[in-house]
Amino acid sequence: MTDAPEPPETTKRHGHCLCGAVQITAHQASTEVGACHCGMCRRWGGGPAFELDCGTNVTMTGEDHIAIYNSSEWAERGFCKTCGTNLFYRLKEPGQYLIASAIFDNEEGLKFTTQVYIDDKPDYYSLAEQTNNLTGAEVEALYAPQPE
Repeated sequence: MTDAPEPPETTKRHGHCLCGAVQITAHQASTEVGACHCGMCRRWGGGPAFELDCGTNVTMTGEDHIAIYNSSEWAERGFCKTCGTNLFYRLKEPGQYLIASAIFDNEEGLKFTTQVYIDDKPDYYSLAEQTNNLTGAEVEALYAPQPE
């Protein structure tokens, strides 16, 4: 029998958008940063999206300043309507937040560990860290609704 992998370390983190209209508290933010290279993330932010898995225990103030874009059957993206800051990518089921790592006030102790949609990464940039890499098909097998 093999032991299950240790879950990533989590910590409480606070952050906000560029203008401060939206405040976010992630009560169990991972200390592991992931990057997404899919075409939507790159178009949305001008490069790979660097995010922390913050689970479902997230509180926000200034919600009237948040716009939601329904980007797929299984996920949506939130941004500040006032300043345009990309805030989060949320899996609709189970409501899991992947929050932009740079919005948090304290980025100490973070480790870059995972890259997804690695098969969509363009050739004009390269990230030097050794990470776990998943293709788009592998990500969709994990999170996209499966036909019955």
